[in-house]
Amino acid sequence: MTEQELLHALQQYGQDHLVDYYHTLPSQRKHDFIHKILQFDIHFAFKLYKEFCSKKDARQMIRTIEPPQVFTIPKNVQEQKKIEEACITGESLIKQQKVAVLIVAGGQGSRLGYEGPKGTLRISPIKGKTLFQLFAEQVIALSRRYGVTIPMLIMTSQENNKDTIKFFHTHNLFGLSPETVHFFQQGMLPTTTSDGKLLLKGDGNFVANPDGHGGSLKALHDSGLLRKLTEQGYQELFYCQVDNPLVKIADPVFLGLHAITGADASTKVVRRQDIQEKVGLYVYVNGRDAVVEYSDIGAEYMSMLDDEGNILFWAGNTAIHIFSLAFIQRMTDHGFVLPYHCAQKAVEYTDHTGKPCTDDVWKFETFVFDAIPLAGKTCCMEVIREEEFAPVKNKDGPDSPETAQKAMIGLHRGWLQKAGIDTAPDARVEISPLLALDSIELQEKIQRGRFTGKKDIYLDIERV
Repeated sequence: MTEQELLHALQQYGQDHLVDYYHTLPSQRKHDFIHKILQFDIHFAFKLYKEFCSKKDARQMIRTIEPPQVFTIPKNVQEQKKIEEACITGESLIKQQKVAVLIVAGGQGSRLGYEGPKGTLRISPIKGKTLFQLFAEQVIALSRRYGVTIPMLIMTSQENNKDTIKFFHTHNLFGLSPETVHFFQQGMLPTTTSDGKLLLKGDGNFVANPDGHGGSLKALHDSGLLRKLTEQGYQELFYCQVDNPLVKIADPVFLGLHAITGADASTKVVRRQDIQEKVGLYVYVNGRDAVVEYSDIGAEYMSMLDDEGNILFWAGNTAIHIFSLAFIQRMTDHGFVLPYHCAQKAVEYTDHTGKPCTDDVWKFETFVFDAIPLAGKTCCMEVIREEEFAPVKNKDGPDSPETAQKAMIGLHRGWLQKAGIDTAPDARVEISPLLALDSIELQEKIQRGRFTGKKDIYLDIERV
């Protein structure tokens, strides 16, 4: 697109304020301004805007909804045997170097009152390890356990990419081999006002937002990493978001169930705590498995009970998935297929005249779980909340660093108890992934003993 074609397009889309601003600029700044516009696909952005001006309420699109089929927590010997078989299958996938790991980490810690990429937040209760370090140590421990190379992919965004890469290199990649760590950026989309205007900030950049966690699949393809992983023989991608320190990276049982069912997309879920808990639900809707946001499903379904008085739609999404690489390839081969969603929010910024502004804007984004209804086969596995789900989203209260640390302490104290080690009731406990990835491994590595009276316990590989 030439400069004049771009200016003409802006006028067609009602962006006369940008064209007028362009004509006030000196020659070099005009060039920079045009370059910044060309970083976005403005035709696509305004196509989305037009679609959402006339889009129906998502709740009107739900025709039928039923509880999904889920591999629940084993309740008998037969179900436990199924889990053990799945573990063997999953371990085989790892040993054959078929599994890669993706950490979605495009966000900042601003909601937590923390400046910097969320993955750099110190979260472990005693050593203060960051979220990134805990994930990296899990990948190292898994690689050592199975004698393989497990690639660790980190998806960043435009706002935190440089800081994230610098953080990893400052800490020597936490012991990971450089050739196994891959950074790539998700895409950005310009926001618009409710009447379709683009907003220009004082630094000359547009008000824009990352294209959502669903953009991880598109960016994986566009970066060339999808092709590279496939050529190296990897078949499955373990996916999680950076804000959950209890994630079991590349869980063999989960991988095994995914493989046994022949799934393209698999999801871990937890039981909702009560009907008031606002979480995306894993459901069977319109004849397909899907995750539906609580705001789209409606209060009637969110509060529905079964004949025994239990929550009918209980399967809460944890944002922990496995996607087959072949499935991702099919979704991205001929253009990105995930639907876009629109969030309407107020944003504060300084405009190009230096004036502080607050505008209601439309942000367009994609959700990775929208890939689930597109899958040929799916798999859903229930896990115990206290063992695998403690997201860090708020500065205080529920889903905060405090609640996540309590969950980590509770989990690791339970591991010690299973190993025959008692702790003081108020003991803070932290077990390094480099020592043990689960309670069974911990029992194998430490001798039976008592730590009565000790308040803080930290076990690391050097202590063995």
